[in-house]
Amino acid sequence: MTGAPIDRRSLLKAAGVSAVTGLALAGGTKAMADDGLKFGSPQPFSFEQLKARAGEMAGQPYVGPRLPAPDVLDRITYEEWGKIHFRTDHALFANGPGRFPATFFHLGKFFKKSIEIFVVDGEGPQTARAIVYDTSYFEMPAESIARQLPQGAGFAGFRFQEARDGKLDWQKNDWVAFLGASYFRAIGELFQYGLSARGLAVDVAVADRAEEFPDFTEVYIVTPADVSDQVTIYILLEGPKVVGAYKFIMTRGKGVIMDIEVALHLRGDIVRLGLAPLTSMYWFSETAKPTAIDWRPEVHDSDGLAMWTGWGARIWRPLNNPPRIMASAFSDENPKGFGLLQRDRTFDHYGDGVYYDRRPSLWVEPIGNWGKGAIHLVEIPTDDEIHDNIVAQWVPAEPARAGQSLNLHYRLYWLAEEPFPPALGRCVATRLGNGGQPGLPRPKGVRKFMVEFLGGPLESLPFGVRPEAALWASRGTFSYIFTEPVPDGLVGHWRAQFDLTADGKDPVELTCFLKTDDRTLTETWAFQYHPT
Repeated sequence: MTGAPIDRRSLLKAAGVSAVTGLALAGGTKAMADDGLKFGSPQPFSFEQLKARAGEMAGQPYVGPRLPAPDVLDRITYEEWGKIHFRTDHALFANGPGRFPATFFHLGKFFKKSIEIFVVDGEGPQTARAIVYDTSYFEMPAESIARQLPQGAGFAGFRFQEARDGKLDWQKNDWVAFLGASYFRAIGELFQYGLSARGLAVDVAVADRAEEFPDFTEVYIVTPADVSDQVTIYILLEGPKVVGAYKFIMTRGKGVIMDIEVALHLRGDIVRLGLAPLTSMYWFSETAKPTAIDWRPEVHDSDGLAMWTGWGARIWRPLNNPPRIMASAFSDENPKGFGLLQRDRTFDHYGDGVYYDRRPSLWVEPIGNWGKGAIHLVEIPTDDEIHDNIVAQWVPAEPARAGQSLNLHYRLYWLAEEPFPPALGRCVATRLGNGGQPGLPRPKGVRKFMVEFLGGPLESLPFGVRPEAALWASRGTFSYIFTEPVPDGLVGHWRAQFDLTADGKDPVELTCFLKTDDRTLTETWAFQYHPT
């Protein structure tokens, strides 16, 4: 499994907007000397230096992150961890420079691995000073077992609060959080956390091989030189088979945009090297829902995988909660982008106070040529919303071997919609039912599909022109095929209806798009159907 080791809903609450009181560290040399924080000695620092060290570490045995006082951490249960809050009078950059104070997460039973966090100063030759952990930075009960942690134990993660000069109270609202292994999240433009990204994925859903979770072990937060909407951090990643150096330039604007540069060094062979991996949750939607499994109509952080291929095709893959672990690969060369999106923004389709309708969509834009490979989609069965069961990632075609180095540059967009929408009609719903015609006995083994498309050229179809459904299936036969406008008054809202007859239980790959003559009107719907 690829999900978090604890209840996912609780994790969202702990690391999400307005969930935990913010922190406050001061910025600038004098301010940092007066805010009660303790610092290590300054050491020279640069990204080139960090990349060189990552390369050297790849040739050395794996040691792993620090686990300070494991017996103490075991007793900081999730309930006890939730009572520990970083003090707002210790937030980094609480009084400047820059606009975004940085805050830290405490270690605990489910976050045992210690991260070293440094502050980088200087515009020319830079220096980095470690922030030395001390229990005095945190508000906690007098009897808390956390008070027994040694000074310098480190932190579980960090986050950036909203701007000090913004509309929201920065002490209660954050916009990006890094917590657990190499996971990180941003709230997007609708002010709601949802799916996560990771620094790297190693051997997800590989038969007879355990997935590995590399860790962000060192974080370098750059002291801002101005009051822009950007922050810069550098991170060291390490796992048994890989070491990497990362540079993040993160912009808080309409949503959140992250410009990421990565230098990876492999210390072991990897069967499936997942680059720019995204992790989300899909339980059920309008497509398929077991009877009375939950009171809500839909529960998901993302409802589909969107792809923009290197040759320009636009593809929409609705997500599944499959009967068994499924791994799908979409071969490509130099992709223009891909992302896990939340297209359904209607509150009544969820009805939940955790606001699934506001969950961000996350788009990956490759910078430069990524060569040959495939977008891999892994779907894992789940019976609840607490598990992240969806992974999307880029996997290079070339085998990942020990001793190799890889440089990667990409951009992440945490927005409401994809940043580069197609000029074509978009798929907005996939509905399944029993096949056959109304009023007649429903034949066994026949499934009816209703695929809805909206917008693009569909909005300007001449009166009386009916688009044609272009269909393909990996097996089975189609019948009862037609298209019609959806009778809801929305211009350009059409649906394709068809029946599929397929024997056996093996999955069936399906595609559909709408066209008139030789003109393509919509993106391609690409669905994996599991006969029951």
